[in-house]
Amino acid sequence: MLPDPMQQCPIISRVRLDVYHEIMRVMGLDVGDKRIGIAVSDSLLMTAQGRPTLRRTSLDNDVKHLRELAMENEVHQIVVGKPLHMSGDESRQSRKTASFAQSLARSLGLPVVLWDERLTTFAAEQHLEEIGIKWRQRRRHVDKIAAMLILQSYLDSHRS
Repeated sequence: MLPDPMQQCPIISRVRLDVYHEIMRVMGLDVGDKRIGIAVSDSLLMTAQGRPTLRRTSLDNDVKHLRELAMENEVHQIVVGKPLHMSGDESRQSRKTASFAQSLARSLGLPVVLWDERLTTFAAEQHLEEIGIKWRQRRRHVDKIAAMLILQSYLDSHRS
């Protein structure tokens, strides 16, 4: 079970989704130390669609890749999953993720929102197992699925 999306994490920047033009997309990220799972919404802000996972090399290269992807997909906002402890307390990883999100916001000039991602990796693993993906192959897909779950949770919470 995913956490209540209305109990979101602190926001780096707030954007009202209803004030943008028709062509607006939101990018969702599941940021890890080795990989970044990526998802992008459709232009109606209804569904999250996975993109290939980014294998991390350096902050500059990661930001460059995400900038290109944001431009290519007409992204106007980024949602970054914030990994909190089950109690809701900050973790070492959540502080690293928040720092990455701040760097991303500065570099891309786009609003970046931190969103509670508790249990998304677990849910992604469970989903992949249920559809019959072997455990060795799951590793290639789990970050993308987690990014899709983060973004979908965010989109669902903003529907009228």
